[in-house]
Amino acid sequence: MAPAVSTTSHKDAQEPTGDAAAADTSREDAASSRAERRAERRSSRAEDRADEAGRLAERAGDAGEQLEGRAEQAAQKAYSELAGLGAGGEGEAPVRAVELLGRVGLVGYGLVHVLIGAIAVHVAWRGGGQPDQQGALTGLTGSGLGIAVLAVMVVGLVAFAVWQGLAAAAGFRWTSGMTRVRKRVGAGAKTVAVLAVAVVGVRLLVTGSSGGSSSQGSEGVTAGLLALPAGWVVVGLVGVVVVVIAVIMGYTGIARTFSDDLDYDRLPDRLRRPVEVLGVAGHVARAVAFAIVGVLFVVAALQADPARAGGLDQALTTLAAQPYGPLLLLAVGAGFAAFGVYSFAESWARRI
Repeated sequence: MAPAVSTTSHKDAQEPTGDAAAADTSREDAASSRAERRAERRSSRAEDRADEAGRLAERAGDAGEQLEGRAEQAAQKAYSELAGLGAGGEGEAPVRAVELLGRVGLVGYGLVHVLIGAIAVHVAWRGGGQPDQQGALTGLTGSGLGIAVLAVMVVGLVAFAVWQGLAAAAGFRWTSGMTRVRKRVGAGAKTVAVLAVAVVGVRLLVTGSSGGSSSQGSEGVTAGLLALPAGWVVVGLVGVVVVVIAVIMGYTGIARTFSDDLDYDRLPDRLRRPVEVLGVAGHVARAVAFAIVGVLFVVAALQADPARAGGLDQALTTLAAQPYGPLLLLAVGAGFAAFGVYSFAESWARRI
């Protein structure tokens, strides 16, 4: 009898059944899951990179807009400055041109004080030198560039004196009462002082000589006053007035009332406190020097001796001759330099 022939196909014999089939399916699912997770991770990283690129582009766009805005503001400000040269100034200046020159004059006035401070420090350290306005301006005449700087300073100082004269006449409208009176009197005194410095500069440009030191000028004026009837009274009153001005100057520094004339919003935040400190140091140092000048006039009046009177150079030299004088002169010289730097900031932030 022939053996029975199997009816199962070759294909059916190769297909797994039962547990084997389940295992194959599980491996396929696991492989598919891993692939999907890798794809998801790649997609997530791509999305993160796209988001980061979008944020960078957005920040770049904001920075570009800010830069464009600043450039536009700068252009508008420059245009307004130039277009307004014939118009009224911010406050006391009759026209914008005088106001701008007044700010330049503040820079020149500051430079004079920096030079006086440097000379005073040199006198304290090594001796020699003329620590006053004449000495400071004379130091600029040693070169062609210095003479050009001196000429610009003279123009600015004259304009600044006109500006301060107008302020003394009708200025400081943002204050009232005695505060306004005090500021107007101070502006008048500054007008005289700045014009005196400008005259020295003009003399240097025209004749090449400053006409001597401030003390020589003081002695000449004092001698003329003492020759008058009751001239010693006049000289004594001059000394008292100078001392009073020095006291007011010192109070201005200690009480920081000079800040009333500044618009601190024009200064960067990081510079506001240093500018205030420089203003305090500068006003106090100048007060000390001018108080000595006033005392010298009083002594000249009491002794009827014009040689006893003196200007800023003799005041600082007298200070240096006292016990610990060189240290005191160093401090006062540094204060003058501080006032000069303060004047640079004031030229930008001053409420005119």
